[in-house]
Amino acid sequence: MAHIKIMATLLARPGKTGELEALLFSMAPHCRAEPGNLRWDIWRDQTKADRYALDELYVDNAAVAAHRETPHFKNYLSKINDLADRNAFVLEPALVANKNG
Repeated sequence: MAHIKIMATLLARPGKTGELEALLFSMAPHCRAEPGNLRWDIWRDQTKADRYALDELYVDNAAVAAHRETPHFKNYLSKINDLADRNAFVLEPALVANKNG
């Protein structure tokens, strides 16, 4: 069974950086607590403070589907287009190293 990674880039709309960050930070504990979630991290661009990247890892596609049915994800979807330009990619492993064994 292959893990599924979601990478998303989010560029805050003018004047919306604080709201975007608050939304993302509020989601983190909920996403990390999902049974099928292995990682849910927020990264901020070093040269453009209003650009964020989400780094998510799930055990399988069923876990991604379950994530998309959660109240916190539905809340995110209802707000994200007003707060940011969003690009998301759902990825499967092509050549992935596991340094943890």
